[in-house]
Amino acid sequence: MSTERALRLPGIAYGGDYNPEQWPEEVWAEDMHLMGEAGVTMVSVGIFSWALLEPAEGVYDFSRMDSVLDLLQQNGIAADLATPTAAPPAWFFKAHPEALPVDADGRTLSYGSRQTFCPSSPAYRKASLRIANVLAERYADHPAVAMWHVHNEYGCHNATCYCDASAKAFRRWLRTRYADDLAALNHAWGTTFWSQRYYAWDEILPPRTTAAPPNPTHRLDWRRFCSDELLSLCTAEREVLRRAAPDTPATTNFMVLPTFDALDYWRWAPELDILSNDHYLMSDDPEPEVDIALSGDLMRSLAGGRPWLLMEHSTGAVNWQPVNRAKLPGEMRRNALAHVAHGADGILFFQWRAAKAGAEQWHSAMLPHAGTDSTIWRDVVLLGADLRSIAQVRGSTSSAQVAIIWDWEARWALELPSQPSSSVRYQDLVRDWYRPLWRAGIAVDFVRPDDPGLDRYKLLLAPSLYLVDDTSADNLTGFVERGGTLAVGFHSGAVDENCHVRLGGYPGAFREILGVHGDELFPLLPGQTVGLTGEVPRDARADLWTERIRLTGAEAVATYSDGPLAGVPAVTRHTYSAGTAWYVATRPEPATLAALMERICQEAGVRPECETPAGIEVVRRRGTDADYLFLIDHAGQGAEIPAHGVELLTGKAVCGSVTVPAGGAAVVREPH
Repeated sequence: MSTERALRLPGIAYGGDYNPEQWPEEVWAEDMHLMGEAGVTMVSVGIFSWALLEPAEGVYDFSRMDSVLDLLQQNGIAADLATPTAAPPAWFFKAHPEALPVDADGRTLSYGSRQTFCPSSPAYRKASLRIANVLAERYADHPAVAMWHVHNEYGCHNATCYCDASAKAFRRWLRTRYADDLAALNHAWGTTFWSQRYYAWDEILPPRTTAAPPNPTHRLDWRRFCSDELLSLCTAEREVLRRAAPDTPATTNFMVLPTFDALDYWRWAPELDILSNDHYLMSDDPEPEVDIALSGDLMRSLAGGRPWLLMEHSTGAVNWQPVNRAKLPGEMRRNALAHVAHGADGILFFQWRAAKAGAEQWHSAMLPHAGTDSTIWRDVVLLGADLRSIAQVRGSTSSAQVAIIWDWEARWALELPSQPSSSVRYQDLVRDWYRPLWRAGIAVDFVRPDDPGLDRYKLLLAPSLYLVDDTSADNLTGFVERGGTLAVGFHSGAVDENCHVRLGGYPGAFREILGVHGDELFPLLPGQTVGLTGEVPRDARADLWTERIRLTGAEAVATYSDGPLAGVPAVTRHTYSAGTAWYVATRPEPATLAALMERICQEAGVRPECETPAGIEVVRRRGTDADYLFLIDHAGQGAEIPAHGVELLTGKAVCGSVTVPAGGAAVVREPH
């Protein structure tokens, strides 16, 4: 990420997607007035306007965009101006039907929605760069334009395409990855299995639907390629924008969500000046506040510890889940403040004005269908006031003593077909370990397994690291050797970067530092549980997974009290060189896992930010001359929390303790 191209806006940016093209021009003046009332400072414009900006190939109409940007500038509202390339017009597909995406079953998908293009289409690349270039040259010096918004949600609907153009691009990518050495590819893919050996590059296809399970390394390389292919589109547009406006920052909205895993954002993050994210709650999630925190901490980590922008979230219900739950009273405010607590320097929504037509007409907005006589609108105005009151938080950062290993390639590999258990899901395992730390008020970063700066942490957690290369395994081993504490979850270290099983026993790459040796995996059936005994809470149980391991230097912290592995170690602790390595060979129930995490943290010298009652989220952001203590009540009980300074939401002095209202929040400025 660039530190030179910064968003030059004061305070916490506030606003949302603005689509004035959906409304008659007489509505625009009302929009400006109401944006002023709400305290809006920035809006994203032009995201889905390609068909209006270029009604025919090479024919442009910028009259509407000219008026919108001028209007925003006159009203002191910054524009996050988008390249409209997420939704090519119908004329493009009539001229280039070969640019339509093809699914794994060979079906060509139609246009008529958004992202209906093949990422490897030469025609699409040419057309998208052309409109981006014309847009950039026209508006590079417009005073309203504060940031470029490249595309929109890359990979949301077209992360993969299996057409012949994609096959050709995949082969080019493979030839680069394997240095034009077909023998190296055959070795990496293990193609002697099932007579899959390739003798020419043009024999290789995308992993289209076949009669039997696919080659896992073929699938893994395909995931890598698809992420890189979309990234190449993003960087190509970014370069067009930079040539026209070298000092204007560029972003694209990530989707760090439990339901999206198509892109390796560790590879994407360095290519952008400012990181931004779209985050939405899942209606069936009983603790959505946990996912907000996890997503925010991951975004902050992707940003190298610096602040980021929340580009989209919702004021109320979304429109794309089976049942779209409305937010409860105070929930939108808590959501927004939690995003700020975890590093966001901007709070934007989809969208400004709720649509009356189109596929997202039932998606909530800042200005709902009911207009200003609505609870959502009143909450939007109040939130704008809240963000103004905490404007000084902008630019502050966070520090953590604990980091969780996060790796998209390990996630992709773990969830390939033909695993010991299809019930093992990467996101679930990480969240299981993150949740008790969040509840305890312990700050968490996320890191790559090959991060060269691990020694800045006291404790590393690897809830799931199924795939790990030798360099990363050595990196984690070195962390323990130098005195760090590492905790590793089950089925980790199992395969190398080519998805080849590490022979000699489980858990593969980590056997030595963990001091255990496993010879067989015993995944559990749905609903099946096993008891745990030892240094764990009474009546402790676990589910999902067990392994038959024996101790080779470690001590048993807990063993199975029943089930097929009764008496076998389930949780172990190993002193290795100057550090300590824990192995959790099963999935303990939440209370047991929380107790285990508490012990691991205590032994590693990690303490909570401050003691708070259950249901109070506590997060600290650190500024140059003060800290900002965020306290958010998700339980609806309220609390008195020790603090000193000024509570920014009310402006009241805090001498000894601050009152967190029931279902509300407090932000305390604590001078250094």
